[in-house]
Amino acid sequence: MWYSENMLGQILLYTALGSIVSLIGGFILLATRNIQPRVIHGLSAFAAGVLLATAFLDLLPEALEEGGEPHGVLLFSLIGIIIFFLTERFLHWSHRHHHTDSEPAKKPVIPLIIFGDSMHNFIDGAVIAITFMVDPNLGILSTFAVAAHEIPQEIGDFGVMLKAGVKKKKILIFNLLSAAVAFVGAILAYLMGSFIEQYLSFIVALTAGFFIYIASSDIIPDIHEENKGKFAIFESMLLMLGILILYFAVTFLEHSH
Repeated sequence: MWYSENMLGQILLYTALGSIVSLIGGFILLATRNIQPRVIHGLSAFAAGVLLATAFLDLLPEALEEGGEPHGVLLFSLIGIIIFFLTERFLHWSHRHHHTDSEPAKKPVIPLIIFGDSMHNFIDGAVIAITFMVDPNLGILSTFAVAAHEIPQEIGDFGVMLKAGVKKKKILIFNLLSAAVAFVGAILAYLMGSFIEQYLSFIVALTAGFFIYIASSDIIPDIHEENKGKFAIFESMLLMLGILILYFAVTFLEHSH
């Protein structure tokens, strides 16, 4: 496990960067209110590629390098997928459910969006802290992956709130408070460092499971809904671009380490 005198400061810095970048899309939506659905779909496709590449090219190999035996690593990745599935079932909340245009947005769904976002942000903060303690390079890539998948999600959530008649000021307050929960996750993960170190390979594998679930269950089904000719091809290329960027980032950081 990697340690330095200012490790907590660096973890909080990257958690802040991830949170700020995640909210940029939502802020643009509040300013313009005319972001096309296809832009969100394109961002989602790119994010899915980033998440899958981070899980398979970085997190799972790291879990194996940390001493985890293959069967155990894969088992904990599966457990990560199941945990996220059960969490979303419990919340009656998912990215796909909240962003359908077939039925009008209703105010009772707003607390679910806020609570769901807060849960995801808590996990995102913990993921950044854990991966940063394993290796700073891994933490940087995880921050990028977190931000990539949160941008389209936040645009969609901001849109639902606007559609439900929530005032812009309240939307900003709700989302800033929700984003702050990421710091709680990061700090708790840091404080549990000695415990985490004992089970590091399995916790990293669990994180890979989270990323795989978000990409394959929350994002990719949304991508398939936009299946019109050339845009579908373009969207597929964006997913591949996300994978390629992560591949080259992982390769570059490994050589510079």
